Parts: sequence; C-alpha cells; structure tokens
Amino acid sequence: MNALPYLDAATVARLVPMGRAVDVLEDALRAGLDPEATPQRPIADLPAGQLLLMPAAAGRYAGVKAVTVAPGNPERGLPRIQGAYLLFDGETLAPLAMLDGSALTSLRTPAVSALAVRHLAEPQARRLVVFGSGPQAWGHVLALREVRPVEDVTVVGRDLARAEALAGRCRDLGLTARALPSARHEAVADEVARADLVACCTTSREPLFPGRLARDGATVVAVGSHEPDAREIDDDLVARATVVVEARTSALEEAGDILLPIHRGTITSRHLAGTLADLAAGRVTAGPGPRVFKSTGMAWEDLVVAAAAYEAWT
Repeated sequence: MNALPYLDAATVARLVPMGRAVDVLEDALRAGLDPEATPQRPIADLPAGQLLLMPAAAGRYAGVKAVTVAPGNPERGLPRIQGAYLLFDGETLAPLAMLDGSALTSLRTPAVSALAVRHLAEPQARRLVVFGSGPQAWGHVLALREVRPVEDVTVVGRDLARAEALAGRCRDLGLTARALPSARHEAVADEVARADLVACCTTSREPLFPGRLARDGATVVAVGSHEPDAREIDDDLVARATVVVEARTSALEEAGDILLPIHRGTITSRHLAGTLADLAAGRVTAGPGPRVFKSTGMAWEDLVVAAAAYEAWT
C-alpha cells in the first residue's frame, strides 16, 4: 500500500478556513446527519492522562480520531491535547489520509460553537468575554467573529501573561481587547454582566462565574469539559437559560454542566430546549433569559471537517 497522505496543521487550516468549517457542519446537519447515531467514545485512563477514541461514519466517509489528554504537558511546554485522525472511504473502508488531530480539534470545536451562536445569539452581539488563554480560546475569538460583529474582547485567565498575549493577538485583528486575571473577581463580574457572548474554554472543574451575572439575551458557550463531574457553568445559569446541546445522548452521558444540575434536582432532562440539529433546522426558540450551548465534542464533527479538508486537498 502506498504511504497515506498526511495533512499537517497548516494544511488543514489552509484547506478549511474557520468560516468554511462552520458552513460544512451546518450543511451536514441540514442534509440529515444524525448526531444521536454517533458512537460514544471510549475513554481509557492512562498514567499520564487519558486516551480517547472517536469513531464516526457518515455519507462517503468514515474515520476515527485518537486523542490524548495530558494535564502535565503545559508545564513541559507541550500541548495538553494531541492526536491524529485517520480518514477512510465509507464504502470500502480503505484508508484515505491522516490528518493532524490537534489542528482538527482546534478548528471544529470553535466552529461548532459558532454554528450554535449563529442561531442563538442576538444579531448585534459585539462584546465577548473569553475564559481561557489557550488554543481553544483563540479559536473561539476567530470563530465567533465569523457569525457576529464582535469588536470588544475580554480575556480572563489564571496566567495573566498568557491572557495578555492573547489579548494582544486580538488587538492585532483590530479588536479592542484587554486581559484580566481570574482572581480579580469584581472586575471579571463586571465584564460578564456586560457581555453579549461568553466563551468558556478552560480546564476548570468548577463554575467560572456566578450564573446570575449573565444578562437576559446573552449567549454562553461552554466547551472545556467532557466529564460528568466537571463543569464551567453553574446551576443558576443553566436553570435560567434556553439550553442547547450537541446531542442528548452525549450530553446526558458526559456533560457535567448539565448532569450536575439534573442530579441536584435543579432541572430535569426536559429542560433541554434542543440540539444543534434542532437549531440548524429552526426548531429552537430562545426564551427570555440567557442562552447556553454546551458541547463535549463529538466524532461526527471531526469527520465532517476532515472530509472537507480531504476533498479540498484532492
């Protein structure tokens, strides 16, 4: 067998710009892709972290992403999340290509959030607060600018130097931007209360801010956790909000932001207003309070974006 083509990070980014990633995800849902049919990912605990396998099949393709999560890596100057993607022909299951898994994750996760924001957020949402200062935080700045007229960004992080660096990158885009350490609670609270959009892109296992601060009409996306006992947003916000998830099966298995309020009796599963597919089909109507999109990351998203990159490459 000939050597498989390998699409590195730069190639993936060139072949599928952020706006294109948002569109192909929406196109797949509108064409009938059912996220509920995506296999649940097995997670293996390892001495250094976790190994996740994310298989999916849809249309002309199948694929699997092998992802590692190593919490100690940032201290070594290495990415916390790494991985590789193997794309197959959907009919013959012949291998077609390998792709940089980290680049794929860094692209599709904010693209999924942007797709939700496209349908949930107020049309003139301009003020964005981003919790986190890593690749996902930067990706969410880029992605949300594709679907809303974002012009002002506040970056909140535990490491002020990293937050300042990300705010600088935002200013290079022509945005007004500032950085705040997460320890400055009053200043952070003021920014959240004024925000139109809040993106939670952290490794926190506890709520990042009091949910009562999010104003009616604001949209909050939470992407940082995929474990049932970890969350970035609190019961109060979830209870007040119109809540949309990627898929009910994955949310009720992995999303601590949803599961913990259910276990406490704050909400029931009927509180979920719909899924990403429902949003794309126009079947979700936002209520008077805040709007929340909770994602844990699903294998169909990787497949759709990987297939788009492969088709653009060929």
